[in-house]
Amino acid sequence: MAYVERVKGQVIDAHSHIGELAAWKFYNLAEPVKPTVYDFAGYDAYVKGHLDLRGLERALVLPNYGIPVQEQPFSLNDLVLDAVGRDDRLKGGLWVSFLPANREMTMGTLEKVGEPGIVAIKTTFLLGGNPNPETWDAETREIAEACFNAAEAHDLVFHFHTSAGGSSDINNFVPMIEEFGKRVKIYIVHFGGGVSGHIKLVPQFLDWVEQGYKVYADTTWAIGFGPRWLLTEIERRGVGQDRVLFASDEPWSDFWGEYYKIAAANVSQELKERVLHGNFEKLYGTA
Repeated sequence: MAYVERVKGQVIDAHSHIGELAAWKFYNLAEPVKPTVYDFAGYDAYVKGHLDLRGLERALVLPNYGIPVQEQPFSLNDLVLDAVGRDDRLKGGLWVSFLPANREMTMGTLEKVGEPGIVAIKTTFLLGGNPNPETWDAETREIAEACFNAAEAHDLVFHFHTSAGGSSDINNFVPMIEEFGKRVKIYIVHFGGGVSGHIKLVPQFLDWVEQGYKVYADTTWAIGFGPRWLLTEIERRGVGQDRVLFASDEPWSDFWGEYYKIAAANVSQELKERVLHGNFEKLYGTA
């Protein structure tokens, strides 16, 4: 039997994906590819291949996505609902979109956000649109407001993908966070997603916390210095200890690479424990 490493101590994964994703001709490749190599088709595969395999205590599951088909992540919302309904170790997030073309699917999703185990909603602008409210037309703003209103009413955490460049660049999120971030908990996935994002975001993120914004983040996809600087600044400034959560982004990232960014960081064990499990428990509850 092959050796499988398991985590030491209490670890909760605050951002991972469930559901199959078709191979695709990304970037005009000659043949379809599946860059993640594997995915977790449903509840059984996720629990066996991730939660139990790693020795994780609990996790948040979100629809798997990445191909340019608008309907695809919406199609996995019911899979998330099934998973959280079967296992109280799992919490779930449902897929929404600000795009007018997806209005009907988004409004249908918002009708389900009160279901047991649903604690978050998630969207990306990789598939179109822009988080900056200054770019929104009237219909886009109406859909966005509906999503934020639902998040506020149900105390959901709103997850947003960030990555360097294009619409997902952290600069585009600043006006949105400053408009809605004192009403709704906003979770910055990937902490800006690159060198420029980290450099811009570390001071801004902690300023937001001090100013009363309900901002949270994980360090998935973070480049070398990013988690080190963020955690060091949290200890130096004495703010933000409860706003960073460990996440794997499996199957789009590598669990152990993400884990050791936190577990091996040169910061206090207390802060590591907060990030690895305590902040999830505070944000989403202990059961």
